[in-house]
Formats: sequence, C-alpha cells, structure tokens
Amino acid sequence: MTRHNPANRRKSKTPVHRPPMPAPETPQSEVDSPRRSGPSSISRSQTPKKRRFRPGTRALMEIRKYQKSTDLLIRKTSFARLVREVCQIFSITSVRWQVYALMALQEASEAFLVLLLSDANLCAIHAKRVTVFPRDIQLARRIRGVDRM
Repeated sequence: MTRHNPANRRKSKTPVHRPPMPAPETPQSEVDSPRRSGPSSISRSQTPKKRRFRPGTRALMEIRKYQKSTDLLIRKTSFARLVREVCQIFSITSVRWQVYALMALQEASEAFLVLLLSDANLCAIHAKRVTVFPRDIQLARRIRGVDRM
C-alpha cells in the first residue's frame, strides 16, 4: 500500500498570466477622415489624459475660490427679473428700479442666504451629518426667528 504525499498532490494547475494584447492599429483612411478637425498626425493614444481629482477635492477648491472672491453669485439679470416679477405681484402700478437699488438688494439677499446656509450646515453637523437637508434650513430659520416670512 502506497501512501500519498500531500505535497505531491495538486488539485489544479496555476493559471498562466499573459500580457495584454496590443491595440490594433487604425487604418490610414480613418486617421485622415474629412470630418475630423485638427491635425491628423496626433492619434488618440498621444493626447494627454484629463486630470481627475479625488472625490471632494474639486468641491473644496470651489469653496476656497468663492470664499476668496467678493463678486455676486447670482446673475444680475436673473435677479433683476425676479425682483421685477415679485414687484408686479404686490403693486398695481409698474415700479421702476435703479441699478444701484437692485445691486444693494442683491448684496443683502446673498448675504442673508450665505448666513442661513452656514447656520443650516451647523445644524447638519450637530446631527452628525455632512449633508444639508431642508429640515436643517427650517431649523436654522426657526432659531433665527425668520419663520414668519
């Protein structure tokens, strides 16, 4: 009776890893296509790849950018259109607005919104979340006493 040695017994062969196949070359007729714009000597493999940031990095870059700047965040024409529309609802006669009055109103409303959203962010952080929900904004308004608006 022969005894089987477990070191000599193999269940299966180890797989052989092959290097990836090279991409097939494109024919010259595809490279010189009349619909393609730009130089035809540069192939797709030679163009540089677009830089990809890790998730959240782009958002932090945008936050720093907007915190450094002092320009308005809402477009002036859209805001002026909204103000005139609301004014038509509450007024029978047509009201004309000066440019400086619209700019002052926009500055004040954007400052109000930024402070409200930062308070709502604090409410979300207090609830151990990083996402601001509508209930955070409602809580911030209620604490501020702006609930009646």
